[in-house]
Amino acid sequence: MECTVSWLGAAGPSGMSFVAETGSGHVVVMDGAPDGGGRNLAPRPMETLLAGTGGCTAYDVVLILQRGRHDVRGCRVVLKADRAVADPKVFTAINFHFVVSGRGLKPEVVERAVHLSHEKYCSATAMLVKTAAITTSLELIEV
Repeated sequence: MECTVSWLGAAGPSGMSFVAETGSGHVVVMDGAPDGGGRNLAPRPMETLLAGTGGCTAYDVVLILQRGRHDVRGCRVVLKADRAVADPKVFTAINFHFVVSGRGLKPEVVERAVHLSHEKYCSATAMLVKTAAITTSLELIEV
């Protein structure tokens, strides 16, 4: 896996904007807060990291439920994170609130999928647990 991150300031006065070109051929733009020299034109790098972690675990949960032949119709993860006050401002606590919809989903089955993601499959969570207390909550919606 590879990724190239380029500062857009080299091409003009763009403050603290960066573009990441992924090995799979996609582009993600990131920017800083105005108080840090950015112009608030895109997500912050740490927001992107948090979003990627949410995507990683949501992917796992949906795949686990589908492989178990459960009728999952939707999955949303709301992440709320706290960061350290001093540099490096690592994540110190992250809550993953899963909102999973489907037909006939049992709470224990979805809880198991979340547990498997966080304990076995989600690479992003495995890295962040080194600095952050990870908690989860779950909401099931019957459709």
